[in-house]
Amino acid sequence: MLDINFIRQNPEKVKKGCLKKQVDIDINRLLELDEKRIGELKKIEALRAEQNKISRQSGGEKGIDESIKRAKALKEKIKEEEERFKTTKGDFDELMFKIPNLPFDDVPEGKDERGNIVVKKNDRVPNFKFPVRNHLEIGEELDLIDVKRAAKVSGTRFGYLKNEAVLLEFALISFAFDNLVKEGFIPIIPPVLMKPKMLKAMGYLDTKQDREERYFLEKDDLFLAGTSEQPIGAMHQGEILEEKDLPKRYIGFSSCFREEAGSYGKDTKGILRVHQFDKVEMFSFCHPEKSKEEHKFLVSLEEKLIKELKLPYQLVHLCGGDSSRVSASTFDIEVWMPGQNKYRETNSCSNCTDFQSRRLNIRYQDSKTNNLEFVHTLNGTVFAIGRILIAIIENYQTADGRIEIPDVLTKYLNSKTIPFIPRKKN
Repeated sequence: MLDINFIRQNPEKVKKGCLKKQVDIDINRLLELDEKRIGELKKIEALRAEQNKISRQSGGEKGIDESIKRAKALKEKIKEEEERFKTTKGDFDELMFKIPNLPFDDVPEGKDERGNIVVKKNDRVPNFKFPVRNHLEIGEELDLIDVKRAAKVSGTRFGYLKNEAVLLEFALISFAFDNLVKEGFIPIIPPVLMKPKMLKAMGYLDTKQDREERYFLEKDDLFLAGTSEQPIGAMHQGEILEEKDLPKRYIGFSSCFREEAGSYGKDTKGILRVHQFDKVEMFSFCHPEKSKEEHKFLVSLEEKLIKELKLPYQLVHLCGGDSSRVSASTFDIEVWMPGQNKYRETNSCSNCTDFQSRRLNIRYQDSKTNNLEFVHTLNGTVFAIGRILIAIIENYQTADGRIEIPDVLTKYLNSKTIPFIPRKKN
């Protein structure tokens, strides 16, 4: 959520930012509602003051009767004004929650992913001397992935990981945690069920499209987390953090759940786009003056791990129209997928400034001014496990049908190639 004072003072800048994000919001209408709700609130306060004044007055019998009549009339008037204010405030809040975080000036212009800019390329794309196969072909042949039985049990867009694929996932998790804990990140496994008000405060329930992405358990009034940063970011709701503890960095692991609304027909084969996936995620609560520096640091960590896996990738700065509503700036890492002959997103890192912390009321006390200020929040994917598994399977495939294991993972698996688990003949 943006600061209403900022909107009042910079309406044209807000309009420009919304336009860059491809979000249609009537800022003039918002300011009209803002002025109207303030006027109505002042009117209520004046009526209450008069009501209090009457209750303190005393007089003769006639005066008491008049006071009672006036008090009753004021009570009804206050009730009417409060209902009017409630409606105005509801309309105001609805518009406020639709305003996205404003993009930084250096965020590229663009309506969709075609406006994204590649800022770095480490594209040692493997030159195979044999026909390249995709992850599902290899995964089914080596008994690593089973989407057919998953469809029988759970429906489409689910998959069983089996044999070495399971061990490879745990190796990736250990590799990520080993590296990030050394950097001072606090390891955490968050809950994956969230109260609606917490998910909304994180900025993921503001639009119809947002809600269509979420799995909702109506009986319990809880949402399944769509990405690990959602429960991690909400954990300090209502707290005042110590300035000396900033940045407060977490590395979390969880399963994540998305409806993938609007993606029907896209990437239906294999485990690229599924309803349930595992993820290792970074999250940082940091000082506002250092959030851009923190953003570069988180991106550098993502790159470091992808480089250590020796996966060809490109770093992309997302344009305004392809950025999430909560982000002021986002960089994606896209890894080359030989089986698809294209780069696909595997990592995303966003600076959300104070957009989430303002809603969550997460602050720190500034040592220079003694004022309470909102922290900035940032999130970054370490590994979206399914997609990294795809990247390894496809980039490390061999002519004889095996999969080589990246050097940095061999110590976790005690093997250099897959398969290494004996298979029983059916």
